[in-house]
Amino acid sequence: MLFHFANVLVFFGLAVVFVGGMLALSSLLRPFNPEPMKLTTYECGEPPTGSAWINFNIRFYLVALIFVIFDVEIAFIYPVTVVYRDWVLKGNGLFALAEILVFLGILFVGLVYVWVKGDLEWIKRIPAQAEKPSSDADSLRAAA
Repeated sequence: MLFHFANVLVFFGLAVVFVGGMLALSSLLRPFNPEPMKLTTYECGEPPTGSAWINFNIRFYLVALIFVIFDVEIAFIYPVTVVYRDWVLKGNGLFALAEILVFLGILFVGLVYVWVKGDLEWIKRIPAQAEKPSSDADSLRAAA
């Protein structure tokens, strides 16, 4: 059994050496001709009109992250639904159903959390500002 893991370790070691060797070889063989035009941002052949660095709204990242999480969930659910009938025929149907429901329950709790937190709303509501409690000195100044 340990021999099989040694084969995998040797394979990964050779892969790292191969990739590192190719990167080193390409950096040694490539020409180095820096020019100002090569250092600018490429915009379809047009001269750049501004900086390439722009700020994206954080909501784009949140929506993308939530999408990826639930997309991975669907990627896990499809194979389970394909082999569920085999599990039922082998007598493991109830256990498999319990595992599926626990997995979906955890994801549902995550969805409810994101929903309650307001991350699914594109335009977030601004919470009402509580009035600042006044001190005794402020009340004395106002009375004077």
